[in-house]
Amino acid sequence: MQRRIKVGIPRALSYYTFFPLWSVFLEKLGAEVVVSKNTNRRILEDGIRETVNDACIPIKVFQGHVLDLIGKVDYIFVPRMISADGKATFCPKFLGLPDMVRYSGTSVPTLIDVRYNRKGLPGGLFRFFRSVASAIGVKNPLARAYAAACAIQKQKKYQKLLLKGLKPVEAFEVIQGSKKEPARGKKADKPVPSSPARAKVALLGYPYALYDPFISAGMYSKLIKMGVEVVTFEQIPLRQMRRFSKVLPQNFFWYYSNQVCWAGLYLLEQKNIDGIIHVTAFGCGPDAMVDKTLELEAKAAGMPFMSITIDEHTGEGGVQTRLEAFVDMLWAKRHQYRVG
Repeated sequence: MQRRIKVGIPRALSYYTFFPLWSVFLEKLGAEVVVSKNTNRRILEDGIRETVNDACIPIKVFQGHVLDLIGKVDYIFVPRMISADGKATFCPKFLGLPDMVRYSGTSVPTLIDVRYNRKGLPGGLFRFFRSVASAIGVKNPLARAYAAACAIQKQKKYQKLLLKGLKPVEAFEVIQGSKKEPARGKKADKPVPSSPARAKVALLGYPYALYDPFISAGMYSKLIKMGVEVVTFEQIPLRQMRRFSKVLPQNFFWYYSNQVCWAGLYLLEQKNIDGIIHVTAFGCGPDAMVDKTLELEAKAAGMPFMSITIDEHTGEGGVQTRLEAFVDMLWAKRHQYRVG
């Protein structure tokens, strides 16, 4: 019996957005998908050692996850992410990620570095699938078409689960069958009520910064434990967010930056949140502009706003203190209005 080839997927960056699409397609082609371990101190330190100094922490963590897969797989899946919506692109480090990994100084397994580009290319997604299949030696067009159809279906289900309020890891478990899907209208994470009326906070940032509990110091879970209802951009229908692409004089060039900014504008218009927390990675050029835009828009709307910058030195104690102070301020503001 022929051994199944093993394809490693680093648990970082686009993993939190596209993992069902990648993994289901590869599995339906007969490959065994191996995911790197959860981010820990060793993975971070390995990534820091192998990455250029001016890289942001998500890029350093990605390199650490690549190193974690060495010796476990035949290929490592590092697509060259160019455009996911046919309009905006990904940041330059995403575009150059396969080269950064390949020339980091450590010998790595063969990279599947196919271009993911839906910009100006009709059928760009299927072109991408065909190239990935060819990279692992699958040339049967029927097998490719079947695997692609299954992957797209799972990706759509994944996005619906995120809209329901599930975090990516929870949505992965539902798709894989290890966890039941929440009942209609119910969210996966129910905040512990600390008062009859809970505070509602928009936690905005790139998925790979928010949902990696190690580099984000568990911000999402910490807010939930404080009795806060948390809203992220994944819980807002894309068609609703896209309305705000016409509000700004100029949209950002970058895919995730636009989504974070549009979500902030949408929530400010809805006026159904108590405050905004923007999570940004130190050294992220695109995020510097997103952060200032959100800050100015929140100030104009009279909405409490806090920016938290993460890097390799971020500690849980400091994050906990800042979150507690922000939430206490929201409660004080609400009480002041009630008294007035």
